[in-house]
Amino acid sequence: MTLRLIPAFALSLALHIGVFLPDFVNSLRLAPLPPPLLATLRPPPKPEAAPAEPLLKNTIDSEVTPQVVTPARMTPAPTPATVRTAARHEAQKMQRKLSMHLFYPPEAVARGIEGDVWLLLKLSPEGEIIDVSIATSSGHPILDNAAIRAAYAMGKQAGATARELIVPAYFRLEP
Repeated sequence: MTLRLIPAFALSLALHIGVFLPDFVNSLRLAPLPPPLLATLRPPPKPEAAPAEPLLKNTIDSEVTPQVVTPARMTPAPTPATVRTAARHEAQKMQRKLSMHLFYPPEAVARGIEGDVWLLLKLSPEGEIIDVSIATSSGHPILDNAAIRAAYAMGKQAGATARELIVPAYFRLEP
């Protein structure tokens, strides 16, 4: 029985090779190579010579005599520590005034909500509050809105030198 299958297998193999061999041979043929590119190398163009300028220029006009201006009174510049201390005192003053206008919302009291709201106050040169925004939220819109209302209720701040201040508003329930 095995001997009968060998000629059938050989015939099937010859038939398949005859069908697929021409396509396989055509795929092996290499496409003709394109002709090589011919390039010629040329040296880069020479840069145009820039007009010669002196390395050092005379920036002082010989006809104009310098004038020395002496200030009437010299005031020392404030040190960073002095500026920080003044800003801290101003922020504390604003916080005290804010606490006078701060109103704990009854709904927040009923729900037992506490939190801290840090407000960014923008002041005009006259000390009026131009804008109030939340620098850090308490996480509760009820408390955030109450702090913003209190900031606007403060009104004009006499003697305010800073144009922007960050002021905290604390909401705490007493046990």
